Amino acid sequence: MRSVPRCTAPVTSTITAVLTLSLLAACGKKDTAPPAPPPPTVSVITVAPAAVAVTDELPGRVEASRIAQVRARTPGIVLKRVFQEGGDVKAGEVLFRIDPAEFQANYASAQAAVAKAEANLAQADLKVRRYKPLLAAQAVSQQEYDDAVTAQKQASADLATARAARQTAGLTLGYATVTAPISGRVGRALVTEGALVGQGEATPMATVQQLDPIYVTITQSSTEVAQLRRALASGRLKSVGQDQARVTLLMESGEEYGQPGKLLFSDVSVDETTGSVSMRAEFPNPKRTLLPGMYVRARLEQGVNEAAIAVPQQAVVRGAEGSSVMIVGSDNKVVARPVKAEASSGDKWIVSEGLKGGERIIVEGFQKAKPGAAVTPQPWQPKAPANGAPAAPAAPAAK
Repeated sequence: MRSVPRCTAPVTSTITAVLTLSLLAACGKKDTAPPAPPPPTVSVITVAPAAVAVTDELPGRVEASRIAQVRARTPGIVLKRVFQEGGDVKAGEVLFRIDPAEFQANYASAQAAVAKAEANLAQADLKVRRYKPLLAAQAVSQQEYDDAVTAQKQASADLATARAARQTAGLTLGYATVTAPISGRVGRALVTEGALVGQGEATPMATVQQLDPIYVTITQSSTEVAQLRRALASGRLKSVGQDQARVTLLMESGEEYGQPGKLLFSDVSVDETTGSVSMRAEFPNPKRTLLPGMYVRARLEQGVNEAAIAVPQQAVVRGAEGSSVMIVGSDNKVVARPVKAEASSGDKWIVSEGLKGGERIIVEGFQKAKPGAAVTPQPWQPKAPANGAPAAPAAPAAK
């Protein structure tokens, strides 16, 4: 039987070649590994102490500066409504007309009584003038002269009474023409033509409200008022002055009211049911934008912090453990710093604890920044407001 020869040398050479190529491929892959990504870019500002007005955003209700209820001051039937509902009226302008026939008759009767009293007085005056020389000649007795003088005085008193009655009748006749007691905007009519008014009571007929200027009643908790007073007493805040406090309004839609107002007074007592103090502010309202009963938010300047550190609200991270900011150190590494920020000024938080000034605070790019990681800081550019006003320049970032 013939044996088959074995070729072992070529097989060994092939295995060696395959292993060599595998090692070379592995070395090639190691040499071509991608480089580490660069540090993420974040937007930062450098905080610094500055004078900042301390404002509080408080709830408020709009109220008319003057309110007058138009009522019937004399009984009668309404003949006509003269005004247009919802329109502006001036003081003294006619609103309603009540049937004046009875009042005109009473006035004419009072006028006749005055004429009669005047005639009686004239007759008494003549009698006294005739008796006076006769008394000197002893042609009449003293008693007759005294009676004539007494009758003269009675006639004078009767004339005064008649004139007073005529004045009363004239007032009643005037009340038949109902006029606006103040200038303002009149609401809907509460009575119609043909209605009997003033019979036993002063019937409400309409309401006139003065809307320019207009009042806003603001409420603030007594706790906040006490904190503010302590801050002013300690010197941490500087008062803006009782007659210099400015108030701005935010409408129900969130839009800012274009006219600034002024604080008139603060109540001297605390509401027992709500624990709040009421304040009144006055605003110009030429376009009648503000209407009584509207709910608004009022931003009230209550003090000035001469060395406040203000940071954009989006730079403060609030969590279960409190507030904190992300700081970029001199080595461009991120550090989380707890802060205390309870007051606000516009779109910024006032940081009372945790910052001293000079720190670089991350405003945008939180999702890229982790505590202890390196970042590439760049100056933050605030976005322009929606109303098109130019945005305030951002503080330059420290290099």
